[in-house]
Amino acid sequence: AAMAHGHGPGRCRCCGEEAAERGAAWGLYLRIDRQRLQCLNERREGSGATVFRPWEERGDRSQFVESDDDEELLFNIPFTGSVKLKGVIVMGEDDGTHPAEMRLFRNIPHMSFDDTAKEPEQTFSLSRDPLGQLEYPTKIARFSNVYHLSMHFPKNFGAETTKIFYIGLKGEWTEAHRHEVTICNYEASANPADHKLEQITPQTHFIS
Repeated sequence: AAMAHGHGPGRCRCCGEEAAERGAAWGLYLRIDRQRLQCLNERREGSGATVFRPWEERGDRSQFVESDDDEELLFNIPFTGSVKLKGVIVMGEDDGTHPAEMRLFRNIPHMSFDDTAKEPEQTFSLSRDPLGQLEYPTKIARFSNVYHLSMHFPKNFGAETTKIFYIGLKGEWTEAHRHEVTICNYEASANPADHKLEQITPQTHFIS
């Protein structure tokens, strides 16, 4: 629902800025712990990770994940801190392989397909979105402190396998609290040394 701009010649800078801002908003892919990212039932190992990439590169059709045994896909996405998830984009083909439903679970690491019997935090009916234009807003109160997100795609629009080209995650990231604790401890133990230096310094000046 982008508004049309009235531009004189050579005055199209704000469109570029808007696109850059929009791209930055979808930057949570940078906060995924890719070493621990899992995609269950992916046909090609490691292909699930490729769908999390910059918003500007969502149109790259060479990178996609396809399901293997049936139409289900399950992503386990650990973040490097705490995330407030605000929106999701899911982009597929304009055919039966496009996922038809998305179920989101928060903070259940290493989910398996058995675990998907649990009640999700939120379920979405998806529309076919071959251009990555549709944003699904989350219930932010339920996704305000997410360190692990699981995305379950249980069905598609009738094909034997499901294909996803791009998943966009929009939101805010804050550093994990345990990092702050380490920094505080370090500063606390460094303080006595600082005081000793202060006591020594005046004497040194006195001698010289």
